[in-house]
Amino acid sequence: MFVAGAYRKFVLAVAGAEPVARAAQQVGLRLGATRFVAGETLSDALAVVRDLNRRSLLVTLDHLGEEVASREAARDAAEEIHRMLGGIQSSGVQANVSLKLSQLGLAFDRDLAMELLTGIVRRAHEQNCFIRIDMESSAYTEQTLGIYYILRRQGYDNVGPVIQSYLYRSFTDLEELDRWEANVRIVKGAYAEPPTVAYRRKADVDDAFRRMVEQRLRKGLYTAVATHDERLIAFTQELAEREGIPRDRFEFQMLYGVRMARQESLAREGYRVRCYVPYGRQWYPYFVRRIAETPRNLGFLLRVLLRR
Repeated sequence: MFVAGAYRKFVLAVAGAEPVARAAQQVGLRLGATRFVAGETLSDALAVVRDLNRRSLLVTLDHLGEEVASREAARDAAEEIHRMLGGIQSSGVQANVSLKLSQLGLAFDRDLAMELLTGIVRRAHEQNCFIRIDMESSAYTEQTLGIYYILRRQGYDNVGPVIQSYLYRSFTDLEELDRWEANVRIVKGAYAEPPTVAYRRKADVDDAFRRMVEQRLRKGLYTAVATHDERLIAFTQELAEREGIPRDRFEFQMLYGVRMARQESLAREGYRVRCYVPYGRQWYPYFVRRIAETPRNLGFLLRVLLRR
């Protein structure tokens, strides 16, 4: 764990240095980011979605960006999501939409974020499209869930939150979400959280993840199991088989460019598999996070650079 953490900190520190980031942006997606990012434009992303659909994979489409600092930027982000919904509808691809509330101004104007999100969810409801509200750092958890409950009370059921298994509070949150029969995505969590709010040991995070999946599936509640961890995938498969849980009551979710062969093999086995596909001009921070996850991804980047 220490070695993995040190590697991640090193990559993030180096990649975050202003000269490195500037040089990478000048090279652009040719740096190799297209392994993990669908492109900079919506048309780029829709082409990727069509290909994934042909391979029997469902998709969650996400326009990259978070923590906007102005009302204008928040409205621009909302307009892009509306364009995304229009593109999904006109192209006929099988895709949901994922968004972050900090994209819509939650950090400085909750009412603005609520206004923009409501407009997005209303349009998505009209075209039978699902909106996944991503969970960000623990500073946003309470507000994010509060906004979700407001939407549900307004009658919108085409929206669902994310629960992070590394947060201590998540079991309490999940109990309330279960009462709403919410469509929930369960993840481990990726933000740097203090030990006062989150588990530090991987074993504890994984154990919480398993218990959350089991709690949901035993209740018959639709659950998105978001993991690349083969042990957690196998746990979910074995639980469903043992308890007679239909495969249409859950789905596996994985990232574009990560374990694609495994995603396709699960789909061939009859499981619902949804691939998270990001796109947009703010691709560099996302690309760096993928490189920081494992030295294997750094090796991929070095091979690209050497070919250049």
